[in-house]
Amino acid sequence: MSLLTPVQQGGWAQGAAPPSSPPRMDLAQRAAGIELGATEYTVVGAVMVIALAALAFGYVLIREVLAAGQGTAKMQDIAKAVQEGASAYLNRQFRTLAIFAVIVFLLLFALPGEPAERIGRSIFFLFGAAFSAAIGYLGMWLSTRANVRVAAASRESGAAREKAMRVAFRTGGVVGMTTVGLGLFGAALVVLVYAGGAPRVLEGFGFGAALLAMFMRVGGGIFTKAADVGADLVGKVEHNIPEDDPRNAATIADNVGDNVGDCAGMAADLFESYAVTLVASLILGTAAFGLHGLLFPLIVPAIGVLTAVIGVYITHARSGESALTAINRSFYISAGISAVLCAVAAMLYLPSTFAGLTGVSEEIRGTAGSPALIALVAVVIGILLAVVILKLTGYFTATENRPVRDVGQSSRTGAATVILSGLSVGFESAVYTALVIGVAVFAAFALSGSLAVSLFAIALAGCGLLTTVGVIVAMDTFGPVADNAQGIAEMSEEDEDESAKILTELDAVGNTTKAITKGIAIATAVLAATALFGSYTDAITAALADVAGSLRPTEYFVYAPDVLVGVVIGAAVVFLFAGLAINAVSRAAGAVVYEVRRQFRDSPGIMDGTTRPEYGRVVDICTRDSLRELATPGLLAVLAPIAVGFGLGVGPLAGYLAGAIATGTLMAIFLANSGGAWDNSKKLVEDGYHGGKGSEAHSATVIGDTVGDPFKDTAGPAINPLLKVMNLVSVLIAPAVVFMTVGDAVPSPVRYGIALLAVLVIVAAIVVSKRRSTAIDESSATDGEDDKVVNGAP
Repeated sequence: MSLLTPVQQGGWAQGAAPPSSPPRMDLAQRAAGIELGATEYTVVGAVMVIALAALAFGYVLIREVLAAGQGTAKMQDIAKAVQEGASAYLNRQFRTLAIFAVIVFLLLFALPGEPAERIGRSIFFLFGAAFSAAIGYLGMWLSTRANVRVAAASRESGAAREKAMRVAFRTGGVVGMTTVGLGLFGAALVVLVYAGGAPRVLEGFGFGAALLAMFMRVGGGIFTKAADVGADLVGKVEHNIPEDDPRNAATIADNVGDNVGDCAGMAADLFESYAVTLVASLILGTAAFGLHGLLFPLIVPAIGVLTAVIGVYITHARSGESALTAINRSFYISAGISAVLCAVAAMLYLPSTFAGLTGVSEEIRGTAGSPALIALVAVVIGILLAVVILKLTGYFTATENRPVRDVGQSSRTGAATVILSGLSVGFESAVYTALVIGVAVFAAFALSGSLAVSLFAIALAGCGLLTTVGVIVAMDTFGPVADNAQGIAEMSEEDEDESAKILTELDAVGNTTKAITKGIAIATAVLAATALFGSYTDAITAALADVAGSLRPTEYFVYAPDVLVGVVIGAAVVFLFAGLAINAVSRAAGAVVYEVRRQFRDSPGIMDGTTRPEYGRVVDICTRDSLRELATPGLLAVLAPIAVGFGLGVGPLAGYLAGAIATGTLMAIFLANSGGAWDNSKKLVEDGYHGGKGSEAHSATVIGDTVGDPFKDTAGPAINPLLKVMNLVSVLIAPAVVFMTVGDAVPSPVRYGIALLAVLVIVAAIVVSKRRSTAIDESSATDGEDDKVVNGAP
């Protein structure tokens, strides 16, 4: 069995020894020779216009959201404190990451390649990073202004529930339209400027988006869950007060965290999924479909922009209907419209035979089958995958279904059984979801006998899933906005009975929509990573041609010991990454717990409402701890592939990617769904089941929820960009790895020196991280008083 099999038209047949020099022109050379004609320029121009229209529609939605009422003065004061804390955190995070971005920019420029290609790749790395940061910041900025408007809408007379839901969902619609608009515009701009050279330049664009998204997911995830866990443990469990009680010093930090983690982090995550899937599609499309393959992956998400507009506008709950039912209905309708329009586009734009393609090898031109039909089916597979993931994830995480009800039932016997039942839900759901994703990948792969076409079909399935991203982002942002709205209403002590009921329902729905979007984001990550795996093999083929070298058969067989070692290392890195993220939350949450306890102990007036808590101190702790934890997982993601590639070689690096993709898929789903089940089982008990709030069952589910918080909102989601960062790093370094491991130009000591340096940096970062003990004492919890980001409080 061959694990590393380059695209057939530029490499060697599966299972056979590679020749000393590939007999045909490689993909990069053919792609660089592709030129756009008048028709192609028109198509790209139309795609760019649609992308700009998405941004314009997002602006219209912003004005609609901001036009809603903001409630009482006290509600506005609380919202302002959340706004200040979130802005201060992200501003500091971006200053930290700017230094890292400049370093990577210079390293990308130093990689092998034509000067124009290196310059473009480095510049568009900054574009991808800047777009990812901008979308994350917009998600935070608008959500911190929409939350108070949703709370105010829930108190209005006449259709309050519908108004609150509309404001929350259209807030997500703004972020969704910006995500698809900037992603599509960036990819189309590169194609417009570089034509056939676009795929290599887009590697930088995707890498920038993925790297920033990973940092924002990790940093925001640590912030939000440190505050959430600390607030729950001290407030709910120790003092038996509500989740968003203003007497709890961690409440403002908790609400800030919802925005910097769930809104900013997830928006950046889905943007990089969008960008990286487009990158993989364009790279593989030029090999499989030539000029048509360079443009069709832009047409499909352009259709998704149109259907996203429809999905956002038609979302409203009918009288007596669940908000989740209304949101799901809009998703299904938009997905169905996408499938029909993509089918029409495939039939109109793509030829019915491979002989009608331009810019492909003679081998591809002689392939049996219809490009139009293959593309149509592949896109529909991706859309259907999104629908199935929505149903499957909803089943395991929604309050009305048996898995969550079983977890809630287990609360009657204590926290231990809650944790055990939640783990069971996570493990079981990971199997089913991974199998569904696997079926989708295999079905797309089986559409053609040509490896190049099959890999492109997998990438097109990812593009099909992208047509739903606008609505997916709206669903995800809906969750934290509703959660924040409930917190603001409770903290202002103006949550009337009917208003509280509306916001509680929307919050529970938001928990489910967040879990669903995490499932779909994971599916997108797997499709993109699998497609990038194909891009890696192409990069190896091109590099082998340059050095006139070859690989021994044992270097690309999956049963070769060194390749298996790569598989094990790839799987281990995913475990290590998740462990570091969860441990970081544990440390930061410990500091929050001690700080909140200290305030209750030193200021007795807090409990009777005569003394205001020092909210800013908790925000400081979360900001400090989350930012100092960014380096270790980032270095691990970037340097681990470098260590494996230069230390072990081309085949083990392929095994490393395979192990990371397989393990990352299961781990991310397990973490997301177990955390979602624990969270909603808590909501179930708080709704009055099994003794309701204040009961022993409630305390048990709170413990389960605090365990699940870093699972579903820190480690699990961060695995998505991790997979794509590692794949993109491998694609970028592939020529250098071949040059140093196959060619004779560079002595082995240099190669091993690079690998050793990467390992030493990783080890040093982990050692420094581990020295920050999880057993935080009270003095460490109050360190950093001079490092303030928020001076006041509501």
